[in-house]
This record gives sequence, structure tokens and C-alpha cells, in this order.
Amino acid sequence: MLAVIVVASVANAVIALLALAVGAPDDFKPLEPSSYIFLTAVGVVAGAVGWAIVRRTSKDPEALMRWLVPTVVVVSFVPDFLLLGAGGVTGVVALLMMHVVVAVVAVFAYRKVMPLSKR
Repeated sequence: MLAVIVVASVANAVIALLALAVGAPDDFKPLEPSSYIFLTAVGVVAGAVGWAIVRRTSKDPEALMRWLVPTVVVVSFVPDFLLLGAGGVTGVVALLMMHVVVAVVAVFAYRKVMPLSKR
């Protein structure tokens, strides 16, 4: 799980640096490493817990994850949109991209470590 957090955090660092380079506010806290690394770790751990629960309890975890993962990612966008005033479009788009990156990296790893199968 640590490797997932590191890979996703490095990708998020690239996104944050690019966003700042193209005009996101320098003082936009969510683009600071202390913020996005912590939240990346929280997301990866929460995702792993959810993945494990679905894997153990669902009769068809693959089908459930096919709609659950995108739904959770889209719902996770909501707080970012509330930051439009502070981060502007560039900052918020960067945050949205970060959510997607974390989900992609995490799901890739979860599939390797905790494969889904029908019961």
C-alpha cells in the first residue's frame, strides 16, 4: 500500500507543479505536498478497505466495482468544486485530475493484490 501512496503522490506532485506553472494560485493549499500527500494516503487506505469489504461480501464484486469506483470518484469531486473561489478553474481541475490519478493507481494495485472474482 505504501508503494501505491508513493506512486500516486509523485503523479499528484507533477499535476500540482503543472497547475501552479500554468496559473493556479501559489497559495492554494490543496496543491501543497503536505495536503495532497496526506489526502492521497487517506484515499488509498479508504479505497483498500472498501475494496476488501466489497470483495468479501458481494456475490459479483467485479460488476459492483465497475460502477462503484467511478461513482465514488465523481462524488469525491464535490468538495473540490467548492474551492473554485480559492483555487480557480486551474487549481480545481488539477484536484479533479488528482482524484482520477489516485483511483487509477489504486485500482491497478488492488486488482493485483486483492483480485476480484465471482462467488
